[in-house]
Amino acid sequence: MDTPAKLTRKDFVSDQEVRWCPGCGDYAILAAMQRTLPELGATRENTVFVSGIGCSSRFPYYMNTYGFHTIHGRAPAIATGVKLANPKLDVWMVTGDGDGLSIGGNHLLHVLRRNVDLQILLFNNRIYGLTKGQYSPTSLVGAKTPSTPLGSLDMPLNPCMFALGANARFVARGIDTSTSTLGELFTAAYRHRGTSFVEILQNCPVFNDGEWDNVTMRDVASENQLWVSHGQPLVFGKEKNRGLKLAPGGSHVDVVVIGEGGVTLADVWIHDQTNRTLAFLLSQLSPTMPGFPMAFGVLFNDPMPSYDATVTSQNADVIAKSGRGDIDKLLRSGHTWKVE
Repeated sequence: MDTPAKLTRKDFVSDQEVRWCPGCGDYAILAAMQRTLPELGATRENTVFVSGIGCSSRFPYYMNTYGFHTIHGRAPAIATGVKLANPKLDVWMVTGDGDGLSIGGNHLLHVLRRNVDLQILLFNNRIYGLTKGQYSPTSLVGAKTPSTPLGSLDMPLNPCMFALGANARFVARGIDTSTSTLGELFTAAYRHRGTSFVEILQNCPVFNDGEWDNVTMRDVASENQLWVSHGQPLVFGKEKNRGLKLAPGGSHVDVVVIGEGGVTLADVWIHDQTNRTLAFLLSQLSPTMPGFPMAFGVLFNDPMPSYDATVTSQNADVIAKSGRGDIDKLLRSGHTWKVE
């Protein structure tokens, strides 16, 4: 029997014309995904992309795999159904800050708490791009858009905090421009059994250009990005001489400079991706807090049995004890009414 040829990036590129605005961060995310899947040993026939509505949700068209472009905000429900119907499939769900956190917020909450074995990519550009620039659940206070011409008054939602609060077992954050690290995050999410949630900071050059410049621009990136790694000190900065230290009482973290005031590397907090409290603290960090960076990488990873695995196991136990059911017998049993 011939050994199947190893798939390449080209095998995952569909024949559809990619229709995103020039300069959109979605191009980089798409390219990173198409490069990563062959490295994972994924196959086209066992891979499914499910999306809702929005610019990000064009994703399934551009992947040479199975896919569903579904209803606004309801991608989690469709993705859950796909995985339960065929647990052997690799299911990826693609959504945006509007689709996933506004109309789809309730659906997203429940797929996270259930821990269905699928990978969720949430593109966060802090704007509704497809419908021409209205403010979204992640837009900052004061954001001026066609729907908030005087400035938004809504407090923004933090996607990673939302996922952690919904009891997600895997939460990570990446950037559209850092394609090599995106591949690493996609790999980690894929290896995790259960719901994997990955927020990706994504630039919308037409309706919200430069929203993430305080994190992504080359002259500030090293000072404002903290890339975490399990078991490693939480250090950042061009010289890697700044770090996070737990404040007295443990209610928050402070930024310290290694080599100043007697501070050594041993004083810096070590990242523990199984610590949900630490993940909450990291998820809240932002350069808008003077001196603090934004945290990237796998913030939290603490696996437990996935929902689809437990459903499959429960069904198998019932069949073993009682045999396969008879749907016709079930419908004709129990409480029935006869209408004269």
